[in-house]
Amino acid sequence: MYFVLLGLPGAGKGTQAARLVERVGLPHVTTGELFRENIRKGTDLGKEAQSYVESGRLVPDEITIGMLLDRIAQPDCSVGCMFDGFPRNIHQARVLDDALSDQGRSIARALHISVSTDELVRRLSGRWSCANCGAVYHETSQPPKAPGVCDACGSELYQREDDKPEVVRRRLEVNAELLEPLMDYYREQGKLFEVDGERDLDEVSSSLLRLFGGD
Repeated sequence: MYFVLLGLPGAGKGTQAARLVERVGLPHVTTGELFRENIRKGTDLGKEAQSYVESGRLVPDEITIGMLLDRIAQPDCSVGCMFDGFPRNIHQARVLDDALSDQGRSIARALHISVSTDELVRRLSGRWSCANCGAVYHETSQPPKAPGVCDACGSELYQREDDKPEVVRRRLEVNAELLEPLMDYYREQGKLFEVDGERDLDEVSSSLLRLFGGD
């Protein structure tokens, strides 16, 4: 069975995927890992993607989709997999559906981890870093022992520009504009299922596991 994990940055997709992989026995397929693997192996697609990745630009759909189709053709994906970070838009979703359909397969469910914007801003904007040793802290989940001071080396902590609340909120708005049509796409197919991502980690995992057909 093939599943798609959906959620805005900070919703916890990566955390939950790591928790679920061993339980459901399906490969976890992420675009980031696909890029790294193809670049490491020096594949034709990897060479095409490398210049985009190194310059911080979005890798074109045709390259991403090519890598993904190669990945799901591997034996370990024959019984299904968990897609994380793909599809990101309607075009990618349709190409994925067509590719699976050609093999007599389909997406079983799209699982959306739902978290409010305010909570996402709190999660993403609470990060502080040490310029000296690189240690990273979070205001609520992993605060330093003394406010504004690195536990490891005693240096002053700073907040990166892209971690500031106003920047985080704008980034979430852009991502939401892409996510909402994708959710509508799967909702119209009767495949969209939503899980409250603001609950305890174990509760979120349990809800997702039930939707995967687990315990």
